[in-house]
Amino acid sequence: MTTITLSKSDAAGVKTDAVVIGVVKLGGGVTLPAGTESLNAAYGGKLVEVLTGLGATGKAGEVTKVPGPKPGKSATLIAVGLGAAPDGSLKTEDLRAAAGAGVRAAKATQSVAFALPTPDAECVRAVAEGALLGRYAFTAYKSSDKDETPGSLTVITDLARNKDAKAALERAQVTAESVAQVRDWVNTPPSDLHPVEFAADAVRLGKEYGVKVEVLDEKALAKGGYGGILGVGQGSTNPPRLVRLTYTPKKPVTHLAFVGKGITFDSGGLSLKTSTGMVSMKSDMAGAAAVIGATLAIARLGLPVQVTTYAAMAENMPSGSAARPSDVLTMYGGKTVEVLNTDAEGRLVLGDALVRASEDEPDLIVDVATLTGACVVALGTKVAGAFGNTDGARDRVVDAAVASGEAMWPLPIPAEMLDKLKSHSKVADLANITGEPWGGALAAAAFLGDFVADGIDWVHLDVAGPAFNDGAAAGYTPNGGTGYAVRTLIELAASAQ
Repeated sequence: MTTITLSKSDAAGVKTDAVVIGVVKLGGGVTLPAGTESLNAAYGGKLVEVLTGLGATGKAGEVTKVPGPKPGKSATLIAVGLGAAPDGSLKTEDLRAAAGAGVRAAKATQSVAFALPTPDAECVRAVAEGALLGRYAFTAYKSSDKDETPGSLTVITDLARNKDAKAALERAQVTAESVAQVRDWVNTPPSDLHPVEFAADAVRLGKEYGVKVEVLDEKALAKGGYGGILGVGQGSTNPPRLVRLTYTPKKPVTHLAFVGKGITFDSGGLSLKTSTGMVSMKSDMAGAAAVIGATLAIARLGLPVQVTTYAAMAENMPSGSAARPSDVLTMYGGKTVEVLNTDAEGRLVLGDALVRASEDEPDLIVDVATLTGACVVALGTKVAGAFGNTDGARDRVVDAAVASGEAMWPLPIPAEMLDKLKSHSKVADLANITGEPWGGALAAAAFLGDFVADGIDWVHLDVAGPAFNDGAAAGYTPNGGTGYAVRTLIELAASAQ
């Protein structure tokens, strides 16, 4: 991945192919933030007039390209709108998005310097993250441009020699590399990423970064009684896996457990999806990818938090051996579930993993899953739903999401939902659906909560919307896999007391 550096160079004299600056809305016009004085001088003090003449309004994400002040010799100027705040302040997410939009506006092979406002280390991290994330491209299957060498990235800041800023840059680099790895997994065609290959990648990266990785294959899963994972995977010729990662630093301040849904392709099973509904279902393993990526990043950063992670991997396919509607599965731990819809499979693999994670007695369990279309109906494609068995635990994760720049909204788990799941099956402890067309995300959360041991705080993140971007790239978010939740989980660990 592209590396990024800090520099105290003058923005007007830095040797680079492009310089990214911010433009702020002000009344009916625009103004330039601090740090652009030398550039403005290079344009004869008329840079605002130049930008305005080209139609710049300062709207967040808007990009305006300006030729350098000395044609043929100066770097191209890329002005990105930062929006406007009533008090004139800028949020770190504004800077992150602006850096991403700016680097996307440049060619992938061009070197880019960022002269965006960096009054503190958090702003330095935001600019660096946005730049690195915005430069991401999935080219593994491209014959024309996969060998292009990306240009260098530089953050121009007066804090270039500041200890906190250097630490912020390191965190940005590690975070972005982890997000890129998650994006790569999500974008990989399902023919090349079955549970076996996915688990092998986790083992390889665990060895590289000092994280212990254990893999339960189909025989070990059967011996252990993991009926949910086996039931979902039994229709595929590609066997399921349960991957356990452990990172244990000296004197950890807390113990976090992460659980991720890893359906490497979801056809819906015998409750078959529509043809269009299957197109993006290679992304149904985004939750597992996120928890693995976050765990590796936490280890690389040396954060003083113990992390135990479970990635439940299976391929949900229709065949003569597939689970049928009305089959009853015995989950890990002994609870029975009647499968009334084989397309409600994510909760089945997660149920097994949540029981197993509870046995480790962590202080908090967070599961991440592309679980329900109902959550997308409720919150759209950019916002994840957050559920929890305590308000305090849920709010702690939402706060981490806000701090990291990932959109998330708290949702309830009504007690009646679990009652409906239990009453909807006449032969098992509970059904995997309520049989009603509404409240699907709430019912799924209620189902998962029934597999968490009493006394353990638990938060469920339904990331079905933001984990995969079917639309155009924007800011630092590309088309395809987004790597959603990695930054939230890293922030959760970094902020632990």
